[in-house]
Amino acid sequence: MDRMNYINSGNASYINSLYEAYQQDPESVDFGWQKFFEGFDFGKDSQPAAAAVSDTPEHFIKEINVLNMINGYRTRGHLFTKTNPVRERRKYYPGKELETFGLSESDMDTVFNAGVEVGLGTATLRDIRKLLEDTYCGSIGAEYRYMRNPIKIKWFEERMESRRNTPSFSIDEKKVILKKLNEAVLFENFLGTKFLGQKRFSLEGAEALIPALDSVIKTGSDLGIEEFIIGMAHRGRLNVLTNIMEKTYKEVFSEFEGKNFDSESPFGGDVKYHLGFSTDIETAKGKKVHLSLCPNPSHLEAVDPVVEGLTRSKIDFKYNGDHSKIAPILIHGDASVAGQGIVYEVLQMEKLDGYRTGGTVHLIINNQIGFTTNYKDARSSTYCTDVAKTVLAPVFHVNGDDVEALVYVINLAMEYRQEFNADVFIDILCYRRYGHNEADEPKFTQPLLYKAIEAHPNPLKIYNQKLVDEGSVDAGLAKKMEKEFRQELQVMLDQSKSEERFTETIAMFEGAWKGLHIAKHKELITSVDTSVSKEEIIEIGNKITTLPADKQFFKKIEKLFQDRNDMVNKTQVFDWAMGELLAYGTLLKDGFPVRLSGEDVKRGTFSHRHAVLTLADSEDEYTPLETINANARLSIYNSLLSEYGVLGFEYGYALANPNALTIWEAQFGDFFNGAQIIVDQYVASAETKWQRGNGLVMLLPHGYEGQGPEHSSARVERFLELCADDNIQVANCTTPANFFHILRRQMHRDFRKPLIVFTPKSLLRSAECVSPLTEFTDGKFHELIDDSYADVKKVKRVLLCTGKIYYDLLQKQQEDKRKDVAIVRVEQLYPTPVQQILKVRARYEKATEFIWVQEEPENMGAWPYICRKFHDDKYLRLTVISRLEGSSTATGFAKQHAAQQLRIVTKAFETPAGKQVKEKIKRETEKMANAGAD
Repeated sequence: MDRMNYINSGNASYINSLYEAYQQDPESVDFGWQKFFEGFDFGKDSQPAAAAVSDTPEHFIKEINVLNMINGYRTRGHLFTKTNPVRERRKYYPGKELETFGLSESDMDTVFNAGVEVGLGTATLRDIRKLLEDTYCGSIGAEYRYMRNPIKIKWFEERMESRRNTPSFSIDEKKVILKKLNEAVLFENFLGTKFLGQKRFSLEGAEALIPALDSVIKTGSDLGIEEFIIGMAHRGRLNVLTNIMEKTYKEVFSEFEGKNFDSESPFGGDVKYHLGFSTDIETAKGKKVHLSLCPNPSHLEAVDPVVEGLTRSKIDFKYNGDHSKIAPILIHGDASVAGQGIVYEVLQMEKLDGYRTGGTVHLIINNQIGFTTNYKDARSSTYCTDVAKTVLAPVFHVNGDDVEALVYVINLAMEYRQEFNADVFIDILCYRRYGHNEADEPKFTQPLLYKAIEAHPNPLKIYNQKLVDEGSVDAGLAKKMEKEFRQELQVMLDQSKSEERFTETIAMFEGAWKGLHIAKHKELITSVDTSVSKEEIIEIGNKITTLPADKQFFKKIEKLFQDRNDMVNKTQVFDWAMGELLAYGTLLKDGFPVRLSGEDVKRGTFSHRHAVLTLADSEDEYTPLETINANARLSIYNSLLSEYGVLGFEYGYALANPNALTIWEAQFGDFFNGAQIIVDQYVASAETKWQRGNGLVMLLPHGYEGQGPEHSSARVERFLELCADDNIQVANCTTPANFFHILRRQMHRDFRKPLIVFTPKSLLRSAECVSPLTEFTDGKFHELIDDSYADVKKVKRVLLCTGKIYYDLLQKQQEDKRKDVAIVRVEQLYPTPVQQILKVRARYEKATEFIWVQEEPENMGAWPYICRKFHDDKYLRLTVISRLEGSSTATGFAKQHAAQQLRIVTKAFETPAGKQVKEKIKRETEKMANAGAD
């Protein structure tokens, strides 16, 4: 049996089974098969002696083959499209020849019932194939058949096949497309001629993006969208800023002239193609739409999670959970969407409760090259968009020269997004007319490609000629548009040159940020009253520690919550978990929403928080904090196993709503470095670069407890080396009360700064790491905590430290009754409480030694920063006790860890006399060793 007969034999068995099911219940088979079998029965009944189904006639087999052909086009038609404007497509086998489906030219005029499947009714094979070619093998390639939802598949097929994926725009709509394409092409051309040699990361080759974005905003507004948030890299950004966001051409020209520089400004600024912008536009139908383009770094795709977080925050607080009112648009590059793992992380958030945004429209500017790297070296997948299949998102591949096809597809994508609240991808096959930047020479690495690009007309010429040929516009319309637009640009350029200096119109805060401002150093070091009345603490404490009697909980949970209730009503001394939960509860009472996310935050990595409880007899959850009847929203989500994506998301969430306490907690502080890009490019520098404030809180468990190099250090040194210009706050609290107050302080200021807190692990259950009720009701956050045990008159040595090491030093101090050694805790490392440290120095006037003690190796932890901070302070003369320098953060051997820890603590309390004795013994030992060697 040859291959085709084998296929036909298998199909016959399959069709027989479907037919039998249809005979028993027509509704049990797909609609298309119902219509097919209706036609088959009609034809069979009209014959005087119908053959049994098992004796399948030849025409019936051909019907099956036609159905196979239809599904073949639907599934693989995208491989045979005309989507590449400058390159020949790769060949794929098998192809779409009739023989592939067991058909031939002799069947072309035969009528088949299978035409019902594509909406033609009974039709000739010629007509069926023409519809399929038009729909699936033109300027648009559609990948959607892998989607597992038959409703979505049918939704696409009905729309695409009924329209044959062929745009049908009115003359007026075509003129609008032509106008936007004219603006996109001429703007780039104007910049290239007026600012020769300056980097602009031109959109040339992909200018169809501009009329596509213009159209989707209008379509989206008609479908109920009131706001779009856009994230994109640098290529084409200036074009989007001006021709979509309506940033004035004069502003952009002034940036090219360098007139937005202000030597008096505290902000460092950024290159023009990284800047963000927001505006309100009005569509032709009079609908107002708010547009935001997020500022972004050069780190490709890093903006993606920020956009999603911004969108979700606005969904929660501005649109009352309605996803249909706001939509994110992400514009990717082909190399980055395939190569950057953050894309995958963001996609995996799509349908998660804590992160869904109702679907994202993804646009890929597919230049078919990444800087100098050919696409064949840039990915293993067939398409750069194949990552979309991980979440079953449909993908459309569109010829970038066919602007109408692109506008048609993006409108279809927006309809899909609004209908199903799901992601959709559009791969715009285009090219990059110049090198990576305008000074780069692409022929060094892609000579053949760029020879073809040089000879290729731009999309405006192609579209204008198309309209002229079909009689849609007069031949002179494009020239008239070009002349008028060039004149407008020249006027804007002349005006920008005549101004002495241009004041950049970047708003520090918009919307929810009203009333907040950029903090000065004095405000950052000024104490804030964050105390809470005893009555409120007791009331909230009782509500969050009393479990409902009608629900069944795990026995250990019941015991834990009884112990917590005893803290409220008996001991009135609180551990770390209670201090944290009371902070959230009081802030909710104050009207501040609280959002906490991260890996395993509901329970807590170290089983300390238990903010969300799972019932013992079901998977239902109970959240004690929701019982306090606050007017503010509480959101606690266990995240996907991601640092980069989730931290970026939470940064964006906090960016959109400064009135919410937004917290990201790392599973272990060590793991934050998976999100180092977000820390470097956003958390630490966004205010300086883009004048964007943020109040995000990062909780990073940190402390040396013998758990090895990956579970010890949250890399304190990395954050401190980023500290300057009052950009962030870095703290390492040692008491539950101080942690309570720093969280409350974050919201009870009229400004927002990112806050990094190194949180404990073993101290979560320490009997020493507790705080009495009075420290919550009468207190505030203390940047520095002085020693209350040492005798000021006797102190000869002052130990300065931060975090968990304090409790090891305290134990030694108490055991040895060392009142001559004071232990001072620096709770806030940045902004460093320098004046408070100097006051401590003055207080211990008889002290001769001031030592920084830390658990971390000498080249890590806070010491490199503290050393630099006080390096020229002859009054303090700080020295250090720490682990030795290391390339790894910590040892993986428990005994070695214990020995190192003992050495640090012992050395911290070693008297000068003791040191002299040891040095003498060492010298005598060396002498004896040398004598033996002689």
